[in-house]
Amino acid sequence: MNKLLNTAAALVIGLGLAASASAQSALNEILDSGILKVGTTGDWNPMSVRDPATNSYKGFDIDVMSELAKDLGVEVEFVPTDWKTLVNGVVAGKYHITGSASISPSRMKVAGFSNSYLSVQIMPFTGKGNPAGLNGTDSINMAGVKVATTLGTTFEGLVRKWYPNADIKVVEAPARGFQEVLAGRADVFITSNIEGATLGKKFGIERVPGIETPTSTPIAAILPQDDQIWINYVNNWIILKTAKGFFKDTKAKWGL
Repeated sequence: MNKLLNTAAALVIGLGLAASASAQSALNEILDSGILKVGTTGDWNPMSVRDPATNSYKGFDIDVMSELAKDLGVEVEFVPTDWKTLVNGVVAGKYHITGSASISPSRMKVAGFSNSYLSVQIMPFTGKGNPAGLNGTDSINMAGVKVATTLGTTFEGLVRKWYPNADIKVVEAPARGFQEVLAGRADVFITSNIEGATLGKKFGIERVPGIETPTSTPIAAILPQDDQIWINYVNNWIILKTAKGFFKDTKAKWGL
């Protein structure tokens, strides 16, 4: 009987230790290690842009995550990732948080999100001078119109939903849909208004006319789904920094 009780007690203690270990928050790991690991793609201008010569990053996301690390009292480490593995990386613990990403039902099934701190409009863009003569959704959603998109992005899902009759070309990072349009291999790509404006200044990319109600999408940081301690910290940090004007100032800096 005593042997049975001892075995049961050991099992309870073991389960308690396992639960305690599983409850360890990323916040504790960050504070203990002194490093905040941030997954970022480096290919979403002006949110996150990687300089291949120096392997350094700049952009709105970079400023936000650097500020978060500063307030945590730790160093920030930007971990390269791409759109198709962005969510998997945070789920697998390769980084503690990501830069900005669209909130979507598919991502919410496996990962958590911070409070949204920015909304973007998603719309179609074409090359300089609108060489295909596009006007409105119907002019895009037809056979023969080539629509480029990048694998693993929310844009890929929207392209398939919006333009099922078009010829959809999916490219894999580091390639981007807009590069296919610039090279003349596609007629259209979709992206946010903020990236579209940046590409317009740099390459002459234009909005497809006749789109009256662009889709508005909230964006936020992705975090481990089951780590409510870390999610709560980030959400309250966003509330605090919003009240202090940090997000307003950072948006203005990057033209958002």
